[in-house]
Amino acid sequence: MSAPATDRNARQHDNGRTGVFSSTRAQLSARTLRTDRWWIPPVLTAIGLGAFVAYATVRSFVRTAYWVEEYHYLTPFYSPCLSDSCVPGSSHFGTPFPELPMIVPLGFVVLPFLLLFRPTCYYYRKAYYRAFWLSPPACAVAEPHSKYSGETRFPLIVQNAHRYLFYAAVVISLINTYDAITAFHSPGGFGFGLGNVVLVVNVVALWAYTLSCHSCRHITGGRLKHFSAHPVRYWIWTQVSKLNTRHMQLAWITLGTLVFTDFYVMLVASGTLTDLRFVG
Repeated sequence: MSAPATDRNARQHDNGRTGVFSSTRAQLSARTLRTDRWWIPPVLTAIGLGAFVAYATVRSFVRTAYWVEEYHYLTPFYSPCLSDSCVPGSSHFGTPFPELPMIVPLGFVVLPFLLLFRPTCYYYRKAYYRAFWLSPPACAVAEPHSKYSGETRFPLIVQNAHRYLFYAAVVISLINTYDAITAFHSPGGFGFGLGNVVLVVNVVALWAYTLSCHSCRHITGGRLKHFSAHPVRYWIWTQVSKLNTRHMQLAWITLGTLVFTDFYVMLVASGTLTDLRFVG
């Protein structure tokens, strides 16, 4: 049998088998030859992401302790608050929507974009593909799936919308920045407290995560053929590239700052904690 015929028969025999199950890969009877505790990172990732989703879901629906009227602290989980259901003062951009039923979170305007931008992020894809979908659970560990179609079919083809969702994330970051600036308030005018530090740190972290996005890196310089002809864009691209190397860390940091910011505002708004004031 000729070599081309052999290759053709191998491809036919391999039809429907992809990834680690392909005939072009080494055939091992063991699931993995690794002797380390490879399962720890995906387990920790699953716990971390699961805990954030659970906390954020509960806080987005409870509709309590999200606004500190005295100091204008607004949790990012409820920003912007645009309905008549929002407590007085918390609607920085007015209330174009009527009262909402309890099944609709007050931050419903931006939540769909956040719920699409974060999961379609390149790092988060890696994180939950490994932790939840087990595709693959770790390097050099066979995945349990017999087929792999990539991100070419529904629903994973939606991942390709990430580059467009980046623009929505920029708008949301601008809104959060406005909230942080507005929070420099006290009953007598200008004020500055620990809550301001929390809000500003969260906003800085969110901007760092958003700008470190692979889509941002592509937008700033991905299509340039001659960097020397575009020195300004090249400089911006280099700065974004530096942030991009920390995208994974920033992804986790922002989950932490979001939870901590919301939790702090909740404690102050409920009267459980008194905000430490430096001015005003």
